Amino acid sequence: MARISTKPRERRKLLYTAHIHQRRKMLAAMLSPELKDKFNVKSLPVRKNDTARILRGDFTGIEGKVIRVDYKNYRLFLEGVTREKTDGTPVQVPIHPSKVMITKLNLDDKLRREALEKAAEVPEAPTPTKEPEKPSEETETKEA
Repeated sequence: MARISTKPRERRKLLYTAHIHQRRKMLAAMLSPELKDKFNVKSLPVRKNDTARILRGDFTGIEGKVIRVDYKNYRLFLEGVTREKTDGTPVQVPIHPSKVMITKLNLDDKLRREALEKAAEVPEAPTPTKEPEKPSEETETKEA
């Protein structure tokens, strides 16, 4: 069994040397509370045409459709998030997925839709509740 290291140097190397199918999973963002309740999932990999809201940074509060996902640099590009270059041409600003919350999912893909429906059907595991302690028989006989 492969052991996943907690050393920062090795974690960084993992990011730099990851394959494309591994990078996709690392490019996940949290879901909005409504989607969390509906699909019973905390986060999902971001895809093109998902709608997301920026939570931190210079563009806080802007909500837009995901135009492009850059797996090489671990960044997203949202509609309406641009900056002007010195010559005046607009340029898309890359956003890290940890700074984003997905508000609407693109469910055109049949496999993604089926996986989310399957996750929604599975009930959450009940949290164990502490039952009140019952007095032992010895204490009952002493009191009587």
